[in-house]
Amino acid sequence: MDWDDMRVFLAVARAESLGRAGQALKMDPATVGRRIARLEVRLARRLFHRSHQGYALTEDGLRLLPHVEAAQAHLRAAEEPGAPGEGLSGQIRLGAPDGCANYLLPQVIAQICAQHPALEVQIVALPRLFNLSRREADMAIGVSAPQAGRLHAQKITDYHLHFAAATAYLNRHPPIQQLADLRRHRLVGYIPDMIFDRELDYLASLSLPGAQMTSNSVPVQVNVLRQGAGLGVVHDFALPHAPDLRRVLVPAFSLTRAFHLVRHADDLRNARLRRFADALVSGIRAQVAHLEESVVQVERQASSENP
Repeated sequence: MDWDDMRVFLAVARAESLGRAGQALKMDPATVGRRIARLEVRLARRLFHRSHQGYALTEDGLRLLPHVEAAQAHLRAAEEPGAPGEGLSGQIRLGAPDGCANYLLPQVIAQICAQHPALEVQIVALPRLFNLSRREADMAIGVSAPQAGRLHAQKITDYHLHFAAATAYLNRHPPIQQLADLRRHRLVGYIPDMIFDRELDYLASLSLPGAQMTSNSVPVQVNVLRQGAGLGVVHDFALPHAPDLRRVLVPAFSLTRAFHLVRHADDLRNARLRRFADALVSGIRAQVAHLEESVVQVERQASSENP
């Protein structure tokens, strides 16, 4: 069986479109279509249902898919450097929610790349879930572990969130001592119909009005808060990047969430991706712990100076 045909089959199965598969393969869509038709003739099976919506796998195609994915994983593993001590190289695309991508990954990825100069890392920062089956990324960081598909999730670490506001804003208003006090303040948060994970719906359990200033982007929310627009729920690890913000209602209100590293199950046998994943998980754990501890230290110092 021609592996090149299998590669085309995988691209169409993941993209569900000749055009998108052609872009990934750097082929003309018509050529992709001819290659699929030729493969179906050779196998004497219909692998795809064609429609105006695109290409969907038939039962024969679904049966073939895991075998081709496994073959691809074996080929990738065979191409990896043989010695474990050799540096990582090549390109790895990592998907992550924009809060993690902005406030954690720059430091972690910079350190990994400093140790592996031949490695190229692409960080795709989007406030949404990533489709690893379509190879939008080699691996992704998520807040919830996936419950379906041929995916493997590894918990990276817990992280914490609290209400925060700009120091200048807090100085202009009476002390905020209980959750009910928030009713007198403008809230900053997510656009409700653009919350892609229920774990991010921070205000849902509180008997408070909805946020009046909203964005689907964590860094935008943080910058709005820095302008003195109100109060919002902020990752503790983001606060060292915004020293003009202060936590409030600690410990009356505190949220704990977790990051998970999600990979395609077939990629677990890939030595290069496995080594990168180990370094990534270790780096994020250390970075979250360092940044969160620095927030506590700053608050202790401020408390000792203003008893």
